[in-house]
Amino acid sequence: MSADKILSLDEVAGRLRSGMTLGIGGWGSRRKPMALVRAVLRAGVADLTVVTCGGPDVGMLAASGRVRTLVAPFATLDSLPLEPRFREARERGALRFEELDEAMFLWGLHAAANRLPFLPVRAGLGSDVMRVGPGLRTVRSPYADGEEFVAVPALRMDVALVHMNRADRHGNAQYLGPDPYFDDLFCRAADTAYVSCERIVGTAELTRDAAPQTLLIPRQDVTGVIEAPGGAHFTSCVPDYGRDEEFQRMYATTDFGDFTARFLAADASGDGEEAYRRAVRAWKEDRT
Repeated sequence: MSADKILSLDEVAGRLRSGMTLGIGGWGSRRKPMALVRAVLRAGVADLTVVTCGGPDVGMLAASGRVRTLVAPFATLDSLPLEPRFREARERGALRFEELDEAMFLWGLHAAANRLPFLPVRAGLGSDVMRVGPGLRTVRSPYADGEEFVAVPALRMDVALVHMNRADRHGNAQYLGPDPYFDDLFCRAADTAYVSCERIVGTAELTRDAAPQTLLIPRQDVTGVIEAPGGAHFTSCVPDYGRDEEFQRMYATTDFGDFTARFLAADASGDGEEAYRRAVRAWKEDRT
């Protein structure tokens, strides 16, 4: 029997160090490991290189001054096209942005997952990606075609954080929504990977009512698993819940210092995530 890998949010955050390269799964404002991101914010680690298809994870980390370099194809809230906290940080030069085409980003993850230094892709040729990314290089096919490709460097990470619908205590993890995103590649491309989930279930339950291909992440790619109901809030985690659009709009239009004081600070109990849930409930009650 494989090892029990259950951890708490704070135990994961306690394993992180400033200066790390941190990969964050999900896509825009969809199935982001927000409970883990909030734990990272409480832990105070900084000077991070963040690799992600950016959403509010990028916005909050950037607004808190935790990001040195962002490697991403975009930073969006989906229903709000540009993540406003990212935009503010970018406009004031608070972080370095290494922008990649989405296909380049995907193959950078594939290269890292397969322990290759780079992979050749056609995406990016003839575009301004090559101009804004002066470190990018091209290679030529060694075969008769002699075709030129972009040599996308491997996106290796120290740590990956992802959120899934279900997992077992050994680290096998399942998505139940319409899209796996790149979460499995993030886990394979990182030295250590932590998976939060809506619910930890028995191994047999993972495939009892769902297709086997929904078992996206195998236990050998997972260092620790965390049960975090609502752990993607305010992003979506379909079919468990959709995006909290009203809360997202409030986040996007509220002074970030005020948002932090109300929603991201741990209370006297020391349970930061429970404090967040209580603050969200109180905000919703105030609205009604």
